[in-house]
Amino acid sequence: MRHRLRAFHALLLLFAAIVLGAQEPKLGRIDFPTSGASAAQPAFIRGVLYMHSFEYASAADAFREAQRLDPSFALAYWGEAMSYNHPVWFQQDSIAARAVLARLGATPRERWLRARTPREQGYMDAVESLYGPGDKVHRDSAYAQAMQRLSAAYPDDVEAATFHALAILGTSHGGRHIPTYLRAGAIVDPIFRDHPDHPGAAHYIIHSYDDPAHAERGLAAARAYSKIAPAAPHAQHMTSHIFLALGMWDDAVAANEVAWAASGKRNGHYSHWLAYAYLQQGRFADAERLVAAAEREAEQNAGRRPFAAMIRATWLADTRQCGNAKAADPGDGAKTDMGALAVDYVTVLCASERRDVTAAETALRHAERHATPETARMSTDGVTLLEMRALVLRAGATRDEAVVLLRRAAEIEESLPYEFGPPDPPTPARELLGELLLEMRQPAEAQTQFSLALRRTPRRSRSLLGLARAKAMSGDREGAQKVYAELRAIWHAAQPGVADVAR
Repeated sequence: MRHRLRAFHALLLLFAAIVLGAQEPKLGRIDFPTSGASAAQPAFIRGVLYMHSFEYASAADAFREAQRLDPSFALAYWGEAMSYNHPVWFQQDSIAARAVLARLGATPRERWLRARTPREQGYMDAVESLYGPGDKVHRDSAYAQAMQRLSAAYPDDVEAATFHALAILGTSHGGRHIPTYLRAGAIVDPIFRDHPDHPGAAHYIIHSYDDPAHAERGLAAARAYSKIAPAAPHAQHMTSHIFLALGMWDDAVAANEVAWAASGKRNGHYSHWLAYAYLQQGRFADAERLVAAAEREAEQNAGRRPFAAMIRATWLADTRQCGNAKAADPGDGAKTDMGALAVDYVTVLCASERRDVTAAETALRHAERHATPETARMSTDGVTLLEMRALVLRAGATRDEAVVLLRRAAEIEESLPYEFGPPDPPTPARELLGELLLEMRQPAEAQTQFSLALRRTPRRSRSLLGLARAKAMSGDREGAQKVYAELRAIWHAAQPGVADVAR
């Protein structure tokens, strides 16, 4: 009887394990053995998986669950503290992280002693350096060095190597430093090869290579990552970093549609990228619906106005349907955020399209009044201001001077680290210069500028359209037809009127 009862209980436990396993979110697979209680291990693993996909709030919840199940589990506190560090975004809540560590022990020594193995003590050493003394740049560097030591000491610890690669990415504070990014990629490339279900390896490969010159190296990871971690909205979006860098617009749309839906269709990063990809496909109305949703939200929540302005600026820069432009708010200094500059930018752009010098100058003065010394120098905002000044000159038919300014804007833009995502400013400088040169009937030089623009933003529709028109104006009918054919392929789902341009 007892034997049958024990067998029955065993079957119940097996059934429960199967049910619980079926309920676990699909986030990928890792092997991270620890000394924590077995009951706490699933929550801990789930936290690490969420962290690899930058789902930081969910990661923190999972690590707190592991702490509840095993209050002495040092790495559960390590994990929650790590969830407050967002390396690629260069964000860190050191106060919250230190509060988590203080729950484990009052001092670094006390916390180190709570870790039960030398390997786990190495993880604690690393997190202490991340949240120790010094400024963030110093601490990020110290953390990367600590992870390098840990990975070297335990060469079979895949997690140590993976987090070391992410730590390296987190040291590139001045923007994308290509050698730094490639060093991180070299670490995770073999991990992804040997562990194709590892979400961190796939994710960090994408980050390492999401620029046009290196994106091909990340394409296999991009194809795989969304399937590795279907329960992570960020994983669905992240694949589009590679797709945008390569101008793969159908894939970029598909990825961000899934990510946007998984996020509850919230207005933000995913919807901005989705709108931009729609615009490249010639689906202007679909993109505008996302813009309108962002603007409705901004009416209820003033904190969302900068995002609404940015996504509207993206839409206007690509469509030039300036009947929908928003007037610049002259303000009193209250609007000094990136949204205000976006509003001023599209006001100048659309005023220049209408040759309305007065409106363009008014918006430019508003932008310049709120510009900081840093804005006026080598920065994306500095490029934006140069473009606006050139557009004012264009509105007044002072085109030669406008060309000089746009050449300078292009030089600065190309000297800056490459930034993934929709262009900032919304019209790349060389594309704008090419359009101005076309107006001036200089198609040969315009071709050069559009070709250079396409190196930085491959298969961007407005640059392709400009290149096709420049070739046609130069008498290169065969070359123009080839570019128009590429546009027709990109615009296979374009709304009526847009695809007609290529036809």
